[in-house]
Amino acid sequence: MSALTAPINLTNNLKPFLECKDYTVSNELFTLLLDTESDLLITSPQPNLEDLPKYYKSEAYISHTDSKKGIFDKIYQFVKSYTIKKKVKLINTTTDSKEKSLLDIGCGTGDFLVVCKKQNWNITGIEPDNDAQKLAQKKLSTTPLFSDINDLDSDSKFDVITMWHVLEHVPNLEEYILLLKQHLKKDGTLIIAVPNYKSYDAAHYGKFWAAYDVPRHLWHFSQKTIHLLFSTIDMEVKKTLPMKFDSFYVSLLSEKYQSGKSKPVTAFFVGLKSNCKARSTKEYSSLIYLLKKK
Repeated sequence: MSALTAPINLTNNLKPFLECKDYTVSNELFTLLLDTESDLLITSPQPNLEDLPKYYKSEAYISHTDSKKGIFDKIYQFVKSYTIKKKVKLINTTTDSKEKSLLDIGCGTGDFLVVCKKQNWNITGIEPDNDAQKLAQKKLSTTPLFSDINDLDSDSKFDVITMWHVLEHVPNLEEYILLLKQHLKKDGTLIIAVPNYKSYDAAHYGKFWAAYDVPRHLWHFSQKTIHLLFSTIDMEVKKTLPMKFDSFYVSLLSEKYQSGKSKPVTAFFVGLKSNCKARSTKEYSSLIYLLKKK
């Protein structure tokens, strides 16, 4: 049995780590349970598959809209535009294939795929939220978009599969990563970005840390967790990169959760301190992992 099979099935002796509140939709309380062997945090209780969609039904869930109404929306959209350019630059380094293919899981409103298409990627997207998928389809015209990875042909394989802050949302984690491997070409690259609860801003804000985002985030990863999780399916981390903007945006939201007020100056300095500390610890607020088959 792999190191992570037991925790994911909740059969190990898990320890209460932190109690968090859903600030986005329900105001319900959830407990984060820690598996000390793998460093994996698990949201408990986890909503069943039928109830899970209701926790995403909020205008505050910005990744499913193109909203620019308030300060948080505007900052998010600005950062998104900048990071999309960085993401496309990153995937362009992963393959020399002339017929380069990309699957973006959790493609949201499609902006990342729009830029990839302009740079001659053969693109496919997966987005379970109907409203977000409709927005993406308008931008992407005839590009195939699906609601679930199981909707893909079983023999569909891609040079690159990307999941930008998506893996933490996946209910059946072990089954899902096997599907990721199945749809990746032999020398393909899997790119996963997830929050890192070992970061300074996570420790600073504790139960108010916005990137816990319970119960939409079912899993909370450390670097150790990611390495162990994918080693169980014979994949390995080839490179780990920081997402430096995340500490600022997450701190901005966390300040609001903690005090009920927007404190952009305070949030900026917490985010800056987190990035400065991460220069030596490598524990940035969010991390990008590039993985390949062994």
